[in-house]
Amino acid sequence: MLVASTTARLLIAGQAPGTRVHASGIPWDDASGVRLRRWLGLDPAEFYDPARVAIVPMGFCYPGKGTSGDLPPRPECRAQWHDRLFAELPGIRLKVVIGHYAVAYHLAGQVKPGTSLTEVVADWRSRLPGLFVLPHPSPRNEVWLRRNLWFEAEVVPVLQGAVRELLQSG
Repeated sequence: MLVASTTARLLIAGQAPGTRVHASGIPWDDASGVRLRRWLGLDPAEFYDPARVAIVPMGFCYPGKGTSGDLPPRPECRAQWHDRLFAELPGIRLKVVIGHYAVAYHLAGQVKPGTSLTEVVADWRSRLPGLFVLPHPSPRNEVWLRRNLWFEAEVVPVLQGAVRELLQSG
């Protein structure tokens, strides 16, 4: 579920594909993707343009079902490919990091152990201009979104502006 080009300027760094995305072979081809594209302010054609947007999950295949949702991304994907892959994406100017596993990789050493994802998302201003951390846009996250209304009220408009400015500037 990798989409990337050396010319991409925006990175969408997520977890691993779910069953529907795994079956379709199209990243973010589900309700989570609809919400994510809304948060970014992108239509599907913009979102899936590999010349402008790289979509790189922490795991490239569906990791299987666990007791309370999908299993974590398989660690061999990251270990085998991510460092080499990101070295080939020199044009990335804005990273959108989604979920715990992507945060652990992309913010390694920058987040104190025990810091919740909510705390990392809430500290969004400290990572500007190059990085936004988002909660997973899954419909399963409705409770989180209701408890954290500041996210869609404050973060999403700034994110949309940053994405639009980045993609219009080149």
